[in-house]
Amino acid sequence: SISDERGRRGLILLGISLSLLGPMFLVLMQLDESISPFPYYASHAFSGVVSSTPAALSSLSDVIPSELRAPAFGMVLAGFSMGFAMSPMLAVVMSHFMVSIFALCISVGGFIFACLYMPETLSPESAAQARLKRLSERPPMNSQADVWKYNLMRPAKELMILNRNQLLRLLSALAFFSGCISEADHTLFLYYVEENFGFKDSDIAILFLIIGFMGIFVQTVMLKPFNNLLGERRVVIVAFLVGSLCNYLYGVADSKRTIFLSVTLASLTGMSFPTISAIKSNNVDEMEQGRIQGALYSLQSLAKALGPMMLRYVYNETKDGGGF
Repeated sequence: SISDERGRRGLILLGISLSLLGPMFLVLMQLDESISPFPYYASHAFSGVVSSTPAALSSLSDVIPSELRAPAFGMVLAGFSMGFAMSPMLAVVMSHFMVSIFALCISVGGFIFACLYMPETLSPESAAQARLKRLSERPPMNSQADVWKYNLMRPAKELMILNRNQLLRLLSALAFFSGCISEADHTLFLYYVEENFGFKDSDIAILFLIIGFMGIFVQTVMLKPFNNLLGERRVVIVAFLVGSLCNYLYGVADSKRTIFLSVTLASLTGMSFPTISAIKSNNVDEMEQGRIQGALYSLQSLAKALGPMMLRYVYNETKDGGGF
């Protein structure tokens, strides 16, 4: 919600600058083997304090009409998919150290580009309205203890926007559970195919190419026509139905061909997050775009933390035919 009052550009630049720490420490670790890996892991954890993604989606909401927000959010995810598709090829033509150098250079280049060309999309009028709204909702503060209490409780209060009405509660539940499953799939899927289908490096490279290029195709080509044809509600339904089918196919697959087919179809599930983000964006005030995107992204982060643990528990309970 800070971006609703102080602007999007500063938080986007701060988020990108924090994301540079991980690649930088990775390069330093390879230059000097005496360096502990702790700074690398700590920098990755610290970069999650400020993420540029919610501010970027809020920035799009400032300038994109409501009916085009889902495809616009999808274009952001298409950029991630492009990187996902291209990254396996780097390891083929470069050494591990050169890949690390390349990643750091790309990250620094992105930061410089954002510094030079990223505009501020939040209007002064919207910022003033958001500031007045927050001040009107702030409880009386008669002591320093009240100030500390307010600041400590503010993150939880900001998240309560997800509980504002039944629609936002339902969308939050959908985003949370889809985040749990998708992150668990990403974390455990490679172990599953390597153990049960003998996937090698070449198979995994093909897998990443399919995921990346299909993600680009779905977000850039299919999402907007689907939204126009079916409407946002039915797009979310289709995405979840396809996700259920793909996870079923993972379970009953008996060959690599079925895995590749399932991964291809699974790209359609990527339509759910930009569509849910757009529905939420369209159902709050313009002065609350940063708050709703930040709350949704926080929920996604929680889902990413809990999802792998949940499915590891299910795996441990069912791997020998017992439990459930």
